[in-house]
Parts: sequence; structure tokens; C-alpha cells
Amino acid sequence: MTEFSGRVSTPTYDRSRIKTGVVHFGVGGFHRAHQAMYLDRLLERGLGHEWGICGVGVLPGDRHMRDVLRAQDGLYTLSAVAPEGAWTTRVIGSIIEYRYAPDDPEVVVERLADPATRIVSLTITEGGYRIAAATGEFDADDPAIRADLAGNSPPATVFGHLTEALARRRSRGIAPFTVLSCDNIEGNGNVARRAFSAFADLRDPELGSWIWEHVRFPNSMVDRITPGTPPEASGEIERRYGLIDRWPVVTEPFAQWVLEDSFELGRPAFEEAGVQVVADVTPYELMKLRLLNASHQALCYFGYLSGYRLVHEAARDPAFRRFLSRYMDAEATPTLRAVPGVDLDAYKRTLLDRFANPAIGDTIARLCAESSDRIPKWLLPVVRAQLAADGEIDCAAAVVASWARYAEGVDEQGEPIRIVDRLADRLVPLARRQREQPTAFLGERSLFGDLIDHPRFVTAYLAALDTLHTRGAHATVEALAR
Repeated sequence: MTEFSGRVSTPTYDRSRIKTGVVHFGVGGFHRAHQAMYLDRLLERGLGHEWGICGVGVLPGDRHMRDVLRAQDGLYTLSAVAPEGAWTTRVIGSIIEYRYAPDDPEVVVERLADPATRIVSLTITEGGYRIAAATGEFDADDPAIRADLAGNSPPATVFGHLTEALARRRSRGIAPFTVLSCDNIEGNGNVARRAFSAFADLRDPELGSWIWEHVRFPNSMVDRITPGTPPEASGEIERRYGLIDRWPVVTEPFAQWVLEDSFELGRPAFEEAGVQVVADVTPYELMKLRLLNASHQALCYFGYLSGYRLVHEAARDPAFRRFLSRYMDAEATPTLRAVPGVDLDAYKRTLLDRFANPAIGDTIARLCAESSDRIPKWLLPVVRAQLAADGEIDCAAAVVASWARYAEGVDEQGEPIRIVDRLADRLVPLARRQREQPTAFLGERSLFGDLIDHPRFVTAYLAALDTLHTRGAHATVEALAR
């Protein structure tokens, strides 16, 4: 970065005094817009100098983040853009080091094993925990996972790194760090506990039992819509502020973090930075996952098939707005618990306004990616709860049908759709069979479990799929938007 512009908020704390206390796996746009921002806010208040962040990347795509953050001494710009277009930009200073694990896995493991590391946080995506949606079991079939379990080479996965570090801490008599999941999964801490304990159990049953019994995995709810950095963002930062930032973050003004207060070796004073620290995160995470995240899925496949490419364009369509409101009010809300301190009606209105923010430029393709990791975790719990309560399911069933139609890989104009999903090779052929065998896609029990055995759901699903094929996506949305 060049010399800071006076129009940009910059750290006033002495970064040379900050010590690493948090190691974070998965430094992307969301982490830098959210957890790193909250810790920067805390540091700016003169608190938490022992809680600086060491970022870690394990995937090939993380090389670029390594290069950028090293060149910029861990600094980057975070810009919150309001709907009317006003920018509020700050240089974030809470990431004080970054390690690309393939460069030297031993250095990363020892950083994790260091007693100074008290929290290891994660944004490794919903599918990164490798817990099968239908069975709840850990999937160890990935070659990298199997290689880490074999132990014949340095660790390559987040599971390998954390498990080896915990084994060393155990053997050295050092208390375990807390593992803090910040991914969009119901009970994300519980899921992380199952995943890491299962991996460790496959490596060493005694270690697996020790992790299950002694390592804390607090649940959390995280919220800030953060699309991938648009190509023009670096130029815009330079134009506005005279700063050179090779990988800025552009996000919305809204941010929320609700965190279960369960840490083995202490934690930052998150409350001082605006984090809600509570005894039970569940009501908040259900609210967010079933209203915001599931509504994103409700919008994206219908939106793409209707010809929209940006989220705000679809969200400003009156039919889409009514459809999303119907889903949230009639189907998602009845499955929620009371949420302390939250007016749900106001929250839902705020969501619709956030989706419609044109300044963010969020792409529908981003929301359509990795659906097999998202739909089972965000939408299908609503379906199952509503089926059990004899509640309304028409919108949710239509969303699943819209995913099935999208997964055919061809839009309504006959143009190809690039399906980005780890199960694409399995799902696309199923979707392309459904014009002759309408339940082919729904019959994938690894994703949908026994939903194909519920006549009421199948009827609603087939009705929506038929309308998608015969009348198109927008007409289907209009029919449901009441």
C-alpha cells in the first residue's frame, strides 16, 4: 500500500506490539470483512493486544492471498458501501502474519502447538467439514484426507494440521486451543466437534476421545453479505483514496456476530467490539440460516433462469420480493424459536432491503455455487420441520425444484450454465433425466434422505418442476408470489 489517504480510517494502535493469539484457516473476503474487522475494532479500542491473527491457507488458491498479504504487511482496505452508494473505508490491521501451509507445514503445526495460540478459527465453507448431510457421518474418502490419516507425509488439510497440533499440545501438557467455526452451518461448533473428533479417531482413537472430551467448539452465528472482490475494486480504491490495494474487500454496512461463550483459554473482549456473546446461539443461527441463507437459495436459481445475473436485480423484482416474503413468513418463521432482542418482522424487511442493495454487486452465480453443501443445511431443515408440523411447504419445494432445473446445465434460452458444485458430475446427469423421470434428482438420497418418500413434498416439488419446464422460472415465481 502507498501512504494512507486522510479520507481513510487507519489503525492508531502500534501493530508491532500485537501478539498472535488467533490462528485462522480460510482467509477470504468474508473473514476479512467480519472476524478480522471485529478484532481490528477491539485493537482500536486499546484492547486485545495478545489476540492478533495469523492467517493460514491450505488450498492452491490461497497462494495469491499469501502474496498479497505479505506484500502489504497484512494490511488491506475494507469498504462498506451503502445502498445510495456512499463508501466508508478503513485499513484493517488485525492480521499480523500469514502462512501458506504447503510452503512449510511444520511451521504451521508449531504455530498451532504454541501455547500463545488460544483460538483457532475457521471459514472453510459449509462442505469443508465433510459431514454427510443425510447420515451426519464424517466422510474420509477424499485423497488428501486419506493421505493425512496415513501419516506418511506432512499434513495437507486443515484436519491434519489441527489434529497434529492438538496431539503435540497433549503430549507436551499444554491445554488445547478452542476451535471456533465461523461457517454457515446449524450448530457449526457441534459439527466441527464431530468432524475433527472423527478424523482424530481414525488416526488414533485415544486422541479422538481426548479431543471430544477436552477441546471446546463454541457455536457462532456470522452475518455480513460479502461477494467476491469485483475486478474494478482495486482501481476504485486507488481513485477514491490514492491507495494501492491488490485485494480489497467490498461489503455491505450490516454486520452481526453472535457467539457462544465457551472458550478453554480465554477470549478477546468481543463484547467491546459489538459482538453478542450469549449462552445459546441456536435461536440466532436458525434465524439467520433459514431466513437469510435459505432465502438466497430461494432467489438464486429462479433468478438465474429468469435472466438476472446480479442479486439486487432479482431482489428488486416485485414478484421475487413477494415470493421471498411468502417463504420467510409462511414457511421459515414457523420453524424458528423466539430470538431474544430481535423483531423478526423488522429483520425480514431488512433482509429484503439488503438483498436489493445495488452498491454491493453480488452475483447470482456466487449464490448458485456449491448447492449440494448449502440446500441440505439451510433449506431442507425448514422442509422437514414443516412436514412434521403439517405446515406450508410450497415455496421450499419449489426452491428445490428450481435447483433441479438449474442443474440441467442449460438455461431457458438454450445457453449452457456452468454448474459449480463438488457433486456436479453426479447431479447434472440426474437433472437431465428428470423430463422423462421427474423424481430422478429428488431420488439422490445422499442429499435429500427420505424426502422422496413424503407424498406431500413430492407433489409440491413435481408441480413446481412441471411449471418450470412448461412456463418458465419467472412465471413459476409469479404463481407462488401471493
